[in-house]
Amino acid sequence: MNSSTFTLLPVDNEKLANLCGSLDENLREIETALGVTISRRGDSFHVSGDQTKMHLAKTTLQKFYQKASNHIRMEDIQFDLMELANNSGSDIVSNQNEPMLKTRKKNLRGRTVRQIQYLKQIQLSDVVFGIGPAGTGKTYLAVASAIDALERDLIKRIILARPAVEAGERLGFLPGDLAQKVDPYLRPLYDALYDLMGIERAAKLFERGIIEIAPLAYMRGRTINNSFIILDEAQNTTPEQMKMFLTRMGFGSRAVITGDVTQIDLPNPRRNGLIEARKILTNVAGIAFTEFLGDDVVRHPLVQRIVRAYEKNDDH
Repeated sequence: MNSSTFTLLPVDNEKLANLCGSLDENLREIETALGVTISRRGDSFHVSGDQTKMHLAKTTLQKFYQKASNHIRMEDIQFDLMELANNSGSDIVSNQNEPMLKTRKKNLRGRTVRQIQYLKQIQLSDVVFGIGPAGTGKTYLAVASAIDALERDLIKRIILARPAVEAGERLGFLPGDLAQKVDPYLRPLYDALYDLMGIERAAKLFERGIIEIAPLAYMRGRTINNSFIILDEAQNTTPEQMKMFLTRMGFGSRAVITGDVTQIDLPNPRRNGLIEARKILTNVAGIAFTEFLGDDVVRHPLVQRIVRAYEKNDDH
């Protein structure tokens, strides 16, 4: 086992405290994520483990120390760890062609190579499919792209759609009006909207009809112009529903379809709209696909390890 001892300069006790966190919780997070052992005595750090991982841990500590003048949130640690790990210890190189989205959150951008590819595809293609496991940012980045397009006056409306309850969308037994029946199934979309533009602004746009909830079953017969349309949980559409959705697009509209083909709830999973669309539309001009992997998970690092474990099990 390799080991290395080093000091972070210039020595600053306040920055060291912010870096390490309460009871060294930040160091433990870095240890777990990178598979190394980190110990500290004063301003001296000792790292041991695999040579590559040890170098990555040292790079990570140096990076966090540079911005440790203020308290470092665990969320920032987790996001940056994922970014560093996915890029062999170096930041994703920022360049003028990398999409930067205009939302309430400053400098919102993709954190992995496939997320950056996804955002570029959304800007360049009329229809984009984001397919992959939970936590890879498929829905969140789609909503962020919709808000960005609205803020830049590229579209007039945002339309959110999702299969409700099941592929047949039997909503009748649920209490309340249509919005109340469908709301629970659109909660991830609401959460992203509220996070990216604030509850008050989102509520005003709902009232004015600029943001619209459109249950998939109720989109039949419509032609939707000048809109950004998001179909979430598309793995639970039938081939007929997917074709119906894709043919709703009118002039000036773009669509993003997201789904996870490992979480299909259809009675007959073999008749699946998302899988069939991937097969039929792969080479159609104006349509793009991004296939996310476990490495793209941007939730708690444990979620990424869970996804990888399931992927490994599925390979056997």
